[in-house]
Formats: sequence, C-alpha cells, structure tokens
Amino acid sequence: MDVDPTRSPVRVELPRAEPPPLVKIAQRVAVAVGLILFVALLAWLGGGYTDPVDDDVSFLDALYYSTVSVTTTGYGDIRPVTDEARLLTTLLVTPARVLFLILLVGTTLEVLTEHTRQAYRVTRWRRRLKNHIVICGFGTKGRSAGHELVGRGVAPERIVVIEQRDEARRQAASYGFASIVGDATRTEVLRAAEVHAAESVVVAPNRDDSAVLITITARELNPQATIVSAVREEENAHLLRESGANSVIASSGAAGRLLGVATQSPRVVEVLEDLLSVGHGIDIHQRPVAPEEVGPLADVHSRYPVVAVVRGDDLLRFDDERASTLQAGDELVYLASAPG
Repeated sequence: MDVDPTRSPVRVELPRAEPPPLVKIAQRVAVAVGLILFVALLAWLGGGYTDPVDDDVSFLDALYYSTVSVTTTGYGDIRPVTDEARLLTTLLVTPARVLFLILLVGTTLEVLTEHTRQAYRVTRWRRRLKNHIVICGFGTKGRSAGHELVGRGVAPERIVVIEQRDEARRQAASYGFASIVGDATRTEVLRAAEVHAAESVVVAPNRDDSAVLITITARELNPQATIVSAVREEENAHLLRESGANSVIASSGAAGRLLGVATQSPRVVEVLEDLLSVGHGIDIHQRPVAPEEVGPLADVHSRYPVVAVVRGDDLLRFDDERASTLQAGDELVYLASAPG
C-alpha cells in the first residue's frame, strides 16, 4: 500500500532562517528580566516611593515593587507618592508593563503554535519540491557531494539530505539543506524525501550493502532519476550497476589508484585534485553541443580542450574516430579555467 508522504511519521528538518524556538524564548526572558531590573532601578534611584512598613525603599523593596508592578499583580503596598514619581510611573513604568505583557503573550503563542507552523512549513516545502537532488548519507562522501553541487551552482533549496545522525544533520542545515531523519534503506524515508520527483539521487552510506538496497529502492520509486552511488569495495560495484545506478564510484579503488599514480607522477595527482575541486584552477564541465558547433571537433577543440564526447549512452574519448565530427544531440566534456 502506498504511503502518503504528507502523513508520513518520518520527521523533516528544514533549515531555519531564524533562531530556534528555545533561543528566541531565552532572548525574550532576558528582555523581561531587563525590564524588571529597569523598573526596580527607577523606583530605587528615582525616589518618591513609600513603603508602609518602614517608609524606606531599599533595592530589595524596589525589586519586589518591580516584579508585582510589571506582572500587573499590584498589591499596592509600595507606591509612588510624589508627583515626579507618578509621572515617572506613567511615562516609563507603564510602557515597561505593557511590553512585559506583550513578551509574555507572544512567547506563549510561540510555544503553542510552533508545531502548527512547522507542519505548515513542511507542507509548503513539499509542494515546491520537484527536480531536486537527494543525498542519502551525509558523511565525508555526502558532504563533499553537497559542497560540489553548491559550487557548481545548484541552489541549496534543491538538495535534501537523508541522515540519522544529529551532528550530520546540523552540518547539512549549515549548508542550507533540508534533512529527513531516518534510514535511507527504508521506503517510507525515501518517499518522505520525495524521491519519486527527484532529478538525481546520490547514494553515499558507509556500508556497501546499504548502498545496494538504497539504489534498488530509489530506482523502483523513480525509474527516470540519475542515481550515482558510492561503494567502498570495487568488487561490489557491479551490484550497484545491476541495481540501477547510472554511475558507480569505488572510493577505495579510486584512492588506491591516486596513491599509485602519486608515487610516480605526483604532479598528475595535483592536476586531478584541481579538476575535482570546483571554483579554482581548472574545472571540468559538461554541456550540450551548440547548433553552430556541429561539425569537426577540431574547431571546438581549438577554443578549449575537449576530453570526451557523450553520444547517447556512449562516452567517446577525444581521440576516438567517432568523436572527430560532432553531431546534434552530442554533449561535450571539456576543460576551462575557473572564473575569477
């Protein structure tokens, strides 16, 4: 039976543009305490107040008067008796009393309506969520993928992270990403992330078996999405491809190859790291062939280095004879200097 994602028990955490409720309440309590101290100092230093017990208003008496006055309790035992003190009460104490009541009522409403406001925000977020990118797992690989996507111009609002760990979700929120609290191997969690409407899915858990299960489920929910999966052991890469992944990155194998290259050609590794770091040095891009570029590859290659041509499901290297003539619908993989 299908699960309605708007009624799913899976928790959604949206990045906040304002402080969390507890922070806002603490700020209001601090302002309220400041108002009480302000009124107490007025009564203590301003004079013109009387205490029927001993006719002397100490600071403790003034603090007591401030609390009962600002909270509108008003026992009437300590009161202003001179015209100056009454004017001070009218112009300063009364506005402080009104402001205190506004803070009290506002804080109460904030607490009572927070759940409703959060539910409304989630509902509105779901309605706008389409052609987004889901990152399953926000460890080292997931964070790097998110950073790269933002660096390549993807708006943070288009990225949704699925993660169980609190610290990882806080890091995702610092990037401006929404988070789904849960295990990405579960169908209801992927549904809560609106995987069926996603443009791409990045599968980056810590375990290969989890990666396979996530890939299978995501492909079942969205046959059209681009699914990119990471695997720790290269021997498991074929399982991810058979599960529906468009691309598979073997992290341990890739790192091992870089280590091997670095022992013989360390500068080559520097160039590869530069290519993988977006925003500075040399960047690698992919774009469709423009209508005026259809024809000899050499004409385009003279303007910037083309390393490959994507034609349908085939990736043609620049020295492949089939890539020597560009066709409509081809895509170029090329190098360019990063802006700035």
